[in-house]
Amino acid sequence: MVGRPAVPEVIWARPERAGRGPKPAFSRADIAAAAVRIADAEGLDAVSMRKVAAELGCGTMSLYNYVPRKEDLYELMLDAVSGGYEFPEPSGDWRADLVALAHQARAMMHRHTWVPRLMSPVYGFSPNTLRYLEYSLSCLDGVDARFGEKMELVAMVNGVVTTYVANEIATAERSRSLPWSEEQEHAVRTGYLISQIATGKYPRMAAGFAEDPGPIDLEGVFDRALHRVLDSFDR
Repeated sequence: MVGRPAVPEVIWARPERAGRGPKPAFSRADIAAAAVRIADAEGLDAVSMRKVAAELGCGTMSLYNYVPRKEDLYELMLDAVSGGYEFPEPSGDWRADLVALAHQARAMMHRHTWVPRLMSPVYGFSPNTLRYLEYSLSCLDGVDARFGEKMELVAMVNGVVTTYVANEIATAERSRSLPWSEEQEHAVRTGYLISQIATGKYPRMAAGFAEDPGPIDLEGVFDRALHRVLDSFDR
């Protein structure tokens, strides 16, 4: 492939344009925006160098001069959507600040439902993700803990958000693929569950549902999961 490196390379260490020669027709921001549009409309699997080139109106091979590998394209995409975070001045309440940031992350992942599939430490060194990490650490300035422990906490919070949103997205996608409504399926499955609990084989489940028949407060579950992670760090 044209421009494809034979050794590991960080896209951010690669000059966006050479010092000489004509000005490039596109920027990394242009390429990332085109790829994000495709992923948002058709899903991550639809993103290819060919489709991005077509979106930009250039030849596929010429795109490799800007982005050597598809993995680099993914990194550009993640950095692009990470640029949407707002970083207010830390309030001094590190728990509240991290919870607010987690809610921003959750909202971003719902706007770009392909993001959970790409969440990886491998893509953690782009300009906007570094800004995210630096801001997260600034929220923890008053916490007496080692740098490594703070990074672990940020990673755990991100893990909760990513896992939770990935499940929300998978549930929604499954519902859209079925020939019946989510309400119809829920009613059928609830009826079956009630019939099984009524057999007396599951006394703990029966007691639990008698105490709290639902419905499940999904927003509450998300916040409780976050706070349990924060509780493990609050000392």
